[in-house]
Amino acid sequence: MFTLTEESPADWWEVEALYDLCFAPGREALSSYRLRDGVDKVAELSLVARDSDGTVGGAIRYWPVRISGHRALLLGPVAVHPTHQGEGLGALLIAESLNKAQGSGWDRVMLVGDPPYYSRFGFWKLEGVEMPPPTNPDRVQGLELTEGAWDGITGAVTRDIDG
Repeated sequence: MFTLTEESPADWWEVEALYDLCFAPGREALSSYRLRDGVDKVAELSLVARDSDGTVGGAIRYWPVRISGHRALLLGPVAVHPTHQGEGLGALLIAESLNKAQGSGWDRVMLVGDPPYYSRFGFWKLEGVEMPPPTNPDRVQGLELTEGAWDGITGAVTRDIDG
């Protein structure tokens, strides 16, 4: 049993330790991190999952970005502690946060990730949306929270410093 809450400043070190555990060294050198520099995460969508002992079992963060002036959410990172992988916790974090995003008035979400995993949530390969290099364009995916939200949107993904 997990409890999901918004990530608070007090959670920061535990969440960062989880990301360090789950991702390769140098994760902060990835291009998606350039879009997060100097930008506050979307607090109400950045969730932490704690088990009954209060230990962090998973976390997800979102960041505001822009594509040709259009706002979007950048999902990631999402991580589940190795002792809880395969229990559906990642899916719970994604589904719950996407529901909250839709209820908060966001129209579109994007990410860089594994297509077979994220397609089950409705994500598909975005054509013409360019992440900073070096990003494999086959892993750039989008999801509409409002019908037609990605129609005609192409261009470079940039930081949204206005959040």
